[in-house]
Amino acid sequence: MIRLDSREPVPEALRGGVVALGNFDGFHLGHQAVVGEAIRWAQADGRPAIVATFDPHPKRYFSPDSAPFRLTTLDQRQDLFADAGADAMLVIHFGAEVAGMTAAEWIEEGLFAHLGAVGVVTGEDFTFGKGRSGNPQVLAEHGAKVGLRAKAVGAVTLAGEIVSSSRIRHALQSGDCETATRLLTRPFAMRGIVQHGDKVGRTINFPTANLDIGNYLRPRYGIYAVTGRLPDGRVLKGAANIGIRPTFDPPKELLEPHFFDFAGDLYGQEIEVAFHHFLRPEAKFDGLDALMAQMALDCEQARALLA
Repeated sequence: MIRLDSREPVPEALRGGVVALGNFDGFHLGHQAVVGEAIRWAQADGRPAIVATFDPHPKRYFSPDSAPFRLTTLDQRQDLFADAGADAMLVIHFGAEVAGMTAAEWIEEGLFAHLGAVGVVTGEDFTFGKGRSGNPQVLAEHGAKVGLRAKAVGAVTLAGEIVSSSRIRHALQSGDCETATRLLTRPFAMRGIVQHGDKVGRTINFPTANLDIGNYLRPRYGIYAVTGRLPDGRVLKGAANIGIRPTFDPPKELLEPHFFDFAGDLYGQEIEVAFHHFLRPEAKFDGLDALMAQMALDCEQARALLA
């Protein structure tokens, strides 16, 4: 999978392709339908399939003080697009220049001139261009003038409701991992570098791999049954706390997975932690003995759920 930068020329071998255009944060069922249509179209015509995504997200540009909301990192999206069958990911760096482009400039300068695209696929609710002046109809009508064909994919529904990133975020903030998993077609997962902590976990026989939460959406604080994927491909089962660790002072926001029956050194390695089940809210304990007793119960419950 090749990663393209919107500020750099596109290799000749990737020009003349079909582009799936959207934010695609989370790459849920609806996003998969859009990207899948672009890939089918590209393969049928013998052309490269390119998935365009935004970084930073336009919401971060227009509302810089918004709470963290990302469901995936760029690296995660690149892996997901590759698994879907795309040939390249185009990262559109959303800043003042891109925000100020009209819909016509998007089509003529971005899609047609820069990418040399012959086709573009979006969701039917996708908007683009200054003041959100562009939509699938504008894309089809104006694109036809320069030889660019456009298709719009309708919304995907599940259990009678439209699949959307906002619906997934609401589920995660409610601790509803099962709904998020159905909409994403996989568990929500955070990826990060294991960092050194205060090492309290190892003194109470529950060593943890500490990860910074970064720009990810904050799911409901609490204890979860999780799995962790290591750099070598191994998948470990465990229980994790995400939150501010109210028993310890000072509070510090972290994701702290404890992996069952594992004693290796993960410091400095990138791992991915997937959230399968919410066990309980975060709580403050009177001392380490009470915390250890509850952690033993949490691990027992997590083992049963993940069995």
